[in-house]
Parts: sequence; structure tokens; C-alpha cells
Amino acid sequence: MKRLAKNTLFLLSSLLLAVFSSCTCKTDGIIRTQTPERPDGQKDVLELALPPIDTVRVGFIGVGMRGESAVYRYAHIPGVQIKAMCDLHADRVENCQRFLREAGMPDADSYAGSPDAWKAMCERDDINLIYICTDWIDHAEMMVYAMEHGKNVACEVPAAMNLEEIWNVVNTAERTQLHCMMLENCCYDFFEMTTLNMAQQGLFGEVMHVEGAYLHCLDQFWDEYEGNWRMTFNKAHRGDVYPTHGMGPVSQLLNIHRGDRLQYLVSMDTKAVSIPAMLRAKGDSSEVANGDHTMTMIRTVNGKTIQIQHNTATPRPYSRLYECTGTKGYAQKYPVEGFALSKGTVSPDDVPNYQNLNGHRFVDAETKAALMKKYRSPILTDDLEEHAKEVGGHGGMDYIMDYRLVYCLRNGLPLDMDVYDLAEWCSLIPLSALSIENGFAPVEVPDFTRGNWNRVQGFHYAM
Repeated sequence: MKRLAKNTLFLLSSLLLAVFSSCTCKTDGIIRTQTPERPDGQKDVLELALPPIDTVRVGFIGVGMRGESAVYRYAHIPGVQIKAMCDLHADRVENCQRFLREAGMPDADSYAGSPDAWKAMCERDDINLIYICTDWIDHAEMMVYAMEHGKNVACEVPAAMNLEEIWNVVNTAERTQLHCMMLENCCYDFFEMTTLNMAQQGLFGEVMHVEGAYLHCLDQFWDEYEGNWRMTFNKAHRGDVYPTHGMGPVSQLLNIHRGDRLQYLVSMDTKAVSIPAMLRAKGDSSEVANGDHTMTMIRTVNGKTIQIQHNTATPRPYSRLYECTGTKGYAQKYPVEGFALSKGTVSPDDVPNYQNLNGHRFVDAETKAALMKKYRSPILTDDLEEHAKEVGGHGGMDYIMDYRLVYCLRNGLPLDMDVYDLAEWCSLIPLSALSIENGFAPVEVPDFTRGNWNRVQGFHYAM
């Protein structure tokens, strides 16, 4: 009866929150959404540190596609036990057992055969981390349920698809005082981490403008998504439906909710052409809401700007458009990876050819290699970087992401990314749609910390 009453109360509060947070108003031409008051007795989770967990005992929800590779990586991380795995299809769980056996680990308990099988896994007492790799439609419900049952949560991107879900996840993390991290692997790309360290050391001067994107033609992948969930979402929704690969790394450059915050955004999209044509060739005449290409411009409280783009429809080489523009230098990963620095930004002890630095062109290959070595991220060691590249996962960045999560949990440290990062980066999904559907109007970005965005000064890794 207590569990029933608790669940009923939670559902009621969620309904009220949904009604409240979905309300919008337009003043001075700016669309504003409602920010719910923080419930009495609830506090933020900025720099949340929990008691150290000697052994991180993991339960995986979804072990197809990304989930399978995640299980493989976790079998190579010290201090981990994989206690359980859940999937709609039992053969996928069995397929992943081989990674455990190869690593000398016992088989994990299997949950399968029911869309709700994951709930029983979350209710166990011997798991302290739930790792979610399902379709994004179910992410928020799973995160909330896991935290309500005392589990820290790590969830694939994007972790929440609308403001109601985002606020529910934020409130649950604050109420339970548990870690809730979105698995934004692009924050651990070696070039992006080096660029972040260079920015923190002042090599680019004051960072003024950043860019990020997800430009990835998915023509050869659409049919691989269980139940066609990704295409179904694109048919029904406009806006940037997958913004976090671009938003994550550039938000760290700008210290978002660590001294600055997102303030306003404006989004535009093209009409939908490529995906409807592809569907018609397959005999599907469905309407597609999402345009071929979406662009979002954001301005922060401190007067910085962000450009984010999304395109999974048209042929083009993969790109995240990662760019950092500062008053003294520039970094770019796509289509050419390089740095451009003004004279005087580095000393002869830093790099070769320092006297030839010129803000109009990239440094030469020798100088770039020296910068990558000198300003390697502080979270990396030679052994860790080598092992990450051996285990793999998008060149090793997935392994670094997972390793850091386990490292922080085992040492009782704040995680590299918190629930407010999750909220801010995912908020582009509903807010870009609001802008587009209202004549490309400016939209105010909520402060998901509810007033505490300036309390922490500067992004940093806990060590």
C-alpha cells in the first residue's frame, strides 16, 4: 500500500508539473516557459559528492546497438561488477554474456521478454548504477524510476525529450540526492578535451563564440532502430531533436551554469525534402515534420554566442562542427583539425616555431602535435589513453567517459557532467521547436539550477 500511495503521489505531482511547465507566454516578442518552484526541503545537486563506492555494481537497460558496446567496455574497467542486463530480446543479453566470460566475470542476471522487465532490475538492492541505452522515448521514465529506487543513473543521449520530462528528472535528482548523468561521449574526444584545457589555460584569450553540430547522414542506419522509433520521432517533431553532441563540449568551454548560463535562443529549419523522398521510395507516404537542416543560435548571460546545427537527412561527411573562437586564438575539429594562435600566446618552451604563430592560419603539424601533447587533458595518463584506444568506442572517447564515471563514483567525487548539463543540453529539443513553430521567435532558456548558475565558478574535473 505504501508503494501504491507513493507511486500515485508521484504520478499526480508529475501531472501537475507537466501542466505547469508546459505553459508558455510571449512578452516583448520573447517566448518564456514556466519554471516550477523548487519544492520545500529540496536542494540542488551542484557538485554533488556521495560516499565512495568501492565496487560499482551495474545494471544495463538495453544491450543492443550502443548497449552492447557499453557492456564490452565495462568488462574492461577496474572496480566494476556487471550484475544484471535487460533487453526486450533475451538473445541480446546472452550475446553480451560472452564479454563477461572473456573477462573472467560471472554471468549477469538476465531480464527480458517484457517491456517492463527493467523495473524489476531497478528494484534490486545489489545494484548502485543503472546504465540506460534504450530508445530516447523511454529514457526519462527509466531515469526517474531508477532514482526513486535508490540508484545512480547514467543515460544515453538525449536523456529527455520535452520540458516536462526534463523538470521531472531534475526534481527527482534533487529530491533523491543521487547522481544523474547523461552519457555525452563527445565531451571526451581527445581533441575537444585538449582544446578545453588550452582554453582554461588562456591560450585562446576570452572565448566569445563556439559552434557544435550533429551532421550525420543516417540513410544506412534508419532501419536498425528497434521498432523504427527514431524515424517515428522525426516524422512527428520539428526542431533539433539530437543536439547534445554539439552542445556538450562547447558548453564546457563557456562554463555553462558554472559562471554563465544560456539566456535566449532562436531556431530555424529548412523544409523536409530528403527523408520524405527516401520514404516514398520505400512506399511510405507519411508526412515528416522535421526539416532537413536545423540551425539554433544561442546567447548567454555573459554575452557569448553558440551556434548548433542538426542534419541527419542529406549526404555529407560526418561533422560535429566543433569550433572555439577566442580573442587570441581559434580551434576547429571539422573539416580540418587545427589551432590558430596569435603571437605571444605561447612561449618557446611550449611549442616549436612559436615565432611563426599567426591568427590567419593554422599552426603547422609539428606545432599542433606539440600543443596536443603539452595541453593533454589532466584526466588522461599515457596508460589510460592507450588502454582507451585499445578497448575503443568511437576511438576511445566512450571508454574515457565510462572510466571517469566509475572513477568518480569509486572516489566519492562530483561527476564531470551533472543533471543540469543534461537539462540544458536536452532543452534545445523542445525550445528549438517552440521557436520554429512560432515564426522563428526568440525563446528564453530556463535556468534549471533555479538561481544557482553562478555559484560554481568554472568547469573542472574532480580529481
